[in-house]
Amino acid sequence: MRHQIIQLAKDENGAEFKISVQIPFELGWIERVKLNVTTKWQKNVYQMKHVKNENDEAYFETTIRLDTCAIYHYCFSFEANGQFQYYKKENTSGNHSVTDAECWKMSVNFDVPEWAKGAMMYHIFVDRYRRTPGLKKEIMPKRRIHNNWYEPPVIEANEDGEWNVDFHCGDLKGITDTIKYIQKLGVTILYLSPIVKSQSTHRYDAADYMQIDPYAGTSEMLAELCDKAHKHGMKVVLDAVFDHTGNDSIYFNQFGTYDSIGAYQVEKDEKYKGMESPYSKFYKKYCHYGEHYFKYWWNMDNMPVCDDSSEEWRNFICGPNGVIDTWFNLGIDGLRLDVADEFSDEFVEKIHDAATRNKPDAFILGEVWDKNPMNRGFISSAKGMHSIMDYELVDGLIRFYKYSDIWKLDRVLNLIFTEYPTETIQTLMNFTSTHDISRAIEIFGGDNFNQYSLWGWDLQMEKNNPEWIKKHDMTKEEYHYGKMTYKSYCFALTFLPGIFSIFYGDEVGLKGIGNLATRAPYPWGKRDKDLLKFFRKIGKVRKEEQFLRTAEFKKIKIDHDQFVFERYNEQESIIVFVSRTHTCSAVDLPEEYKDGEIIFKLKGCNKEELQPYGAIAVKKK
Repeated sequence: MRHQIIQLAKDENGAEFKISVQIPFELGWIERVKLNVTTKWQKNVYQMKHVKNENDEAYFETTIRLDTCAIYHYCFSFEANGQFQYYKKENTSGNHSVTDAECWKMSVNFDVPEWAKGAMMYHIFVDRYRRTPGLKKEIMPKRRIHNNWYEPPVIEANEDGEWNVDFHCGDLKGITDTIKYIQKLGVTILYLSPIVKSQSTHRYDAADYMQIDPYAGTSEMLAELCDKAHKHGMKVVLDAVFDHTGNDSIYFNQFGTYDSIGAYQVEKDEKYKGMESPYSKFYKKYCHYGEHYFKYWWNMDNMPVCDDSSEEWRNFICGPNGVIDTWFNLGIDGLRLDVADEFSDEFVEKIHDAATRNKPDAFILGEVWDKNPMNRGFISSAKGMHSIMDYELVDGLIRFYKYSDIWKLDRVLNLIFTEYPTETIQTLMNFTSTHDISRAIEIFGGDNFNQYSLWGWDLQMEKNNPEWIKKHDMTKEEYHYGKMTYKSYCFALTFLPGIFSIFYGDEVGLKGIGNLATRAPYPWGKRDKDLLKFFRKIGKVRKEEQFLRTAEFKKIKIDHDQFVFERYNEQESIIVFVSRTHTCSAVDLPEEYKDGEIIFKLKGCNKEELQPYGAIAVKKK
């Protein structure tokens, strides 16, 4: 049996399709042929007309219009000699029900940039990557500059109760000057943490969206970086924090730092009561016993939450000459939306419109921790984000390696490949680590982690304190074991669908436990060169095997010893074996791969056996 979909016409609200199916006579007398199309919210059934018989097959077709949507599931049903059957992705069956996992998927007007599919990403926490020698940094109030680049970050409040105000002063020029180093990793996307003027080192508390933070550089430096990245075949994605600002910002101005009147002042400061502020409608408030209060992100009183339903806020971010226009005019190619799951779907669509107004192939990536983001419209509408940071897959893969949790990994893979749009799967951000979690090499090498929470607050309770973290360092044995497991983990990420994202320093063994120590400065001159060589090999494999960018995925086996999967299209296929056990394990290579080429392997592995935490990828001839 075969089927075909031809798009006849489209507009921004949907598209018209001619869909046909061919059913062999050998099944019997065919009648009541129907097309079944479902979304999360509804199911539609379309009667199909018999149009001809040819080559011992009956041809049926229908013409339908579907609304713009990132994902539809579809299959066919019919009766053969009076017996009901489904024609679905894997086979036909007589069952009177069919799951989404058994159906094909299609998208309508969901256009994800080609350059993001299967890309290699380098994620840079700008303050901690590289400081340009000789580039002067002026002393600024409430900031402390580390005199020694290799000093560890401060992981607790200072004597004034302030957090994250110690700066290593990594800057944009430092990134530009090392672009060839980054390129050797096979990187095609640079993802920069926030760089606008802010209160803190992490810069997730903007003080002025229209200025680059003085310690990060200048607008000219960003434009120069984008230009050089483009010349080296890279795109630039910038972290966009539109859910909240800092309280010491030009918009909120709680401490009167700025000459203009801020939202806090007209609401809470008697001196400014009754005055007007251009920023008054930027922030969310709630009423309690007749008193109005500002809402703060996770109740942190330095981060007032913005009102994404406010026309004033939307225009400031998304309107003509707004924040998004300003950033794209400097050369960026996409946005990573911080805490995107806290936005309304409508606001995400406004962000998408503003970004694509500047660059039609702009890429929108969201930070989403939801176990199933397709429950929201910000992807499924096809008008918002293209993809997300894949916390679920990374969590499942880490648990598989560390705790032999095969159930979690299996469940996550089933969810992703059933519920997500194909082009979202091809652009999921699959990361080595991030600024919000401990370094993966630490997680794999140590026993300090809670089995039930592997993220930024992931330490066992008795060790989740600054003094223990400051004294902590991996032993040689822990580092060796962590590195061995980490290589196998990264090997799996190399061949899984999506964007392979390297958090700066992960490629050279940078350590860090807890979500503040993980932001340590890049160890220039103190790198693990063996690990760097391994990551360069990853980049080379991804570049050479271009079909992996959009190849299909098939899970073959997950057990307590191995994770085995296949990537394939009509012309090429690769089978991947990765081990999570400390003993050798056999490779059960299918017959069609016996004469295949080994395109990547870990030391000592071959077509018959994997070493402890080994891995091998074989390409069919």
